[in-house]
Amino acid sequence: MFLRVECKNIVYLKVEYLQNIKRFSRTTIFVLYLYLMKNNLIVLALSFICLTSNVLAQLEEKVVSAKLKQHITTLASDEYQGRETGQPGEKMAYEYIVKQYQEIGLLPKGTDKYIQAFPFTKEIKMGEKNKFMVGKEQLTPGTMFYPLGYSANAEVKGALVNVGFGINAPGLNYNDYANKSNLSKKIFVIEISTPDSGGPHSKYADISDLRSRIDTAISKGAAGIIFINSNKDEKDPETSYSNRITPSKIPVIFVKEEQISKLKDGVNVAITAEIIKIESIGHNVLGFIDNGAKNTVVIGAHYDHLGMGDDGSLYRGEPAIHNGADDNASGTGGLIELARYLKANGPSTNNYLFMAYSGEEKGLLGSGYWTKNPTLKLNSINYMLNMDMIGRLKPEDQVLLVNGVGTSDAWKITMNYIHIDSMKVKTTESGIGPSDHTSFYLKDIPVLHFFSGTHSNYHRPSDDEALINYNGEIKILNYMIQLVQRLDDKGKLTFVKTKEENNEDAPRFKVTLGVVPDYAFEGSGMRIDGVTEGKPASKAGLKTGDIVTKLGENTVVDMMSYMKALGKFTKGEKTIVTYIRDKAEQKVELEF
Repeated sequence: MFLRVECKNIVYLKVEYLQNIKRFSRTTIFVLYLYLMKNNLIVLALSFICLTSNVLAQLEEKVVSAKLKQHITTLASDEYQGRETGQPGEKMAYEYIVKQYQEIGLLPKGTDKYIQAFPFTKEIKMGEKNKFMVGKEQLTPGTMFYPLGYSANAEVKGALVNVGFGINAPGLNYNDYANKSNLSKKIFVIEISTPDSGGPHSKYADISDLRSRIDTAISKGAAGIIFINSNKDEKDPETSYSNRITPSKIPVIFVKEEQISKLKDGVNVAITAEIIKIESIGHNVLGFIDNGAKNTVVIGAHYDHLGMGDDGSLYRGEPAIHNGADDNASGTGGLIELARYLKANGPSTNNYLFMAYSGEEKGLLGSGYWTKNPTLKLNSINYMLNMDMIGRLKPEDQVLLVNGVGTSDAWKITMNYIHIDSMKVKTTESGIGPSDHTSFYLKDIPVLHFFSGTHSNYHRPSDDEALINYNGEIKILNYMIQLVQRLDDKGKLTFVKTKEENNEDAPRFKVTLGVVPDYAFEGSGMRIDGVTEGKPASKAGLKTGDIVTKLGENTVVDMMSYMKALGKFTKGEKTIVTYIRDKAEQKVELEF
């Protein structure tokens, strides 16, 4: 292995002669440098400096590769059942991580030794108290009616009043009933469709979502709401419940088509709505290197995954273990090995907190909980480095994606000096993204997210250990080590708020193409890295590797233009997709 990069024109030296440089202290290196200069060995001294700047960050590839393989093979084994938060597999995973922390010599920094437990909602479902009486007739919950996720857990009695589509717009029923009827404390009956049949081009699209209609009804005096569906082309609302829905202040139910004729104006009804949240416990794992410093660097990775196929799964077959080797046993293994390296080698101007989060797949639950309930003072946090999916660096196109470089002025300046073999680095500015660094960015902490790119195994049972590129992951870890080393004497980084989060042009998606974009693609267009079965792209015949250049009349040159174009379409709409396959332009009709 020969010396390269900026020093290659000075002198060529074999690294093997100084293979132990990475174990030297900074004082020893400085003394060796002075010795070379004193003896007029200037060229050798300059070469020595360049050599040490490269070698200091190098992990012992064979040793670390074997350790990474051990971590990922263990965490992504069938025995761990997909490491779903709150499940037995999660417990097995955090016990494994704790054991590694102990062997390395990290100090515990949780609320119970290495562990910080946090509550979360495991499941939301209909309760047994749901009841709906129309006059003296009792309707059966589930088969005749069901509460919607927007419903409060409450009881209400009152007379029915039909307010049509429940849309507050000129010429619609609210205006009529406001003049003819007292709406206060009535039970509103509302059609879920729209006056123009709820089609993809409805002019009421921006004001006809259920939440908007519920809020409008409450402002008009509704004590409860019954949604109905008389439109054969409109789907009934989902019976599933989401933790992302905030309940309203009144009961909200949906009554099925066969019962609509019973809901006449003036009829007295009684509604009891109950949606039960089943609580569970997740666990963060925290280990600490105490260098007696004023500031602490946080290095994190989530260790949970989708179990047998959580809501985020893209797999459509029978329940199967989602082992999550890349997502994110790769990041967890990297976290452990970075802890081992920094414990043994420093640098020591900062303390280091190693955080293995759970609940990331359910909405950044673990990292969000820690930033609200920190075990260190937040104002002592210097910056945060997040690893999420670092195990699939493409050998033929080695692009490391680093997100969040706009969150501190120090990032780009420092990264300009880091070069790891043939690996290229592609960056984005925003501190907001679908991983745990977001939780820290929202607390005004500089962040970076390291990511080796998406692939067709993402959130599927096929994300297995055999597909991990260990040499590629070691390159990413070496990059991170150099970053930490170069920032060691720079003090506390200055936080910068990025602009993207307040971008008024950000699209509101009503449709999906059903693809996994290749975020590492640097050409013109949006290259597809995976296609979801049964979704529009799959039905239209689009394949992995196709490069989308137009959606209808909307030109696609990058991810932002792709998202903006996608935001202009609605469900049921057809368009022509222009794409490149095997260097030839092709077109196909697609229906969202």
